[in-house]
Amino acid sequence: MRTTVELNAREYVAADEEIAEANAAEREPLLVLHGLFGNQGNWGLHSKALAERYRVIGIDLRNHGESPHAPELDYQAMAEDVRALIEARGLGACTVLGHSMGGKVAMQLALSYPALVKRLIIVDIAPVAYESMGAGHHRVIEGMMTLDLTTALKRTDAEAHLAQHIEDEATLKFIMTNLIRAEGGGLRWKLNVAAIKGQYDRLREKPQGKVPLDKPVLFVKGSESGYIGSEHEPEILELFPQASVKIVMEAGHWVHADKPQAFQKIVFDFLEAKEG
Repeated sequence: MRTTVELNAREYVAADEEIAEANAAEREPLLVLHGLFGNQGNWGLHSKALAERYRVIGIDLRNHGESPHAPELDYQAMAEDVRALIEARGLGACTVLGHSMGGKVAMQLALSYPALVKRLIIVDIAPVAYESMGAGHHRVIEGMMTLDLTTALKRTDAEAHLAQHIEDEATLKFIMTNLIRAEGGGLRWKLNVAAIKGQYDRLREKPQGKVPLDKPVLFVKGSESGYIGSEHEPEILELFPQASVKIVMEAGHWVHADKPQAFQKIVFDFLEAKEG
């Protein structure tokens, strides 16, 4: 068994105090796994909404957010980290929602440890090895790697540098959320940028499993995103024979941010249908 890291996680509670206190420990656990360059806080809006009915735990994957840094960054390593968290908290079988990289972690967890997963919600990613999706990521990584944190002492300086590599303003603002004040002054990355750069090709790989997961799996695709296509259907069904796909119109890769209400309805409909 591979060495794991203890992941940072936040358990969300319902806004309604009565709901929050009623059988909190008995509610079905639902884990939320973010995408590359993200953290559990990116999913706060949806985690809070889901917490009205489920025991929601938002997780920072290794090398992201407040979780420890480690040299390994592949899907089996990340799945082992999540397995360790599930076992340490005694959660039993969980619903797991994962976006992009987090979706592949969720799939790998389910394929490696099916007893720990009740069902999956996979957001805008397929269980395939991608060959042509990395150009934007490489520009982001180059921007972060070339930012001299010894001279870029102000966030405005850092943002100006990153803007030379990242044209999309929303992506730039998203990446800037990972730049925080260092204890001794100046700035530092919460992300393990070196590990992401060194292990990036591992993140393009497909989840591995010898036995298909014969449990409910929902894939949610943004209509303007190319991460899930009709050409991926055979590989999806090979590993997840109960898979279904829902498309959110006028949404890109960040489906949950582009169309939050439509996304939540699809998720709740899936969860409630599988409970009936």
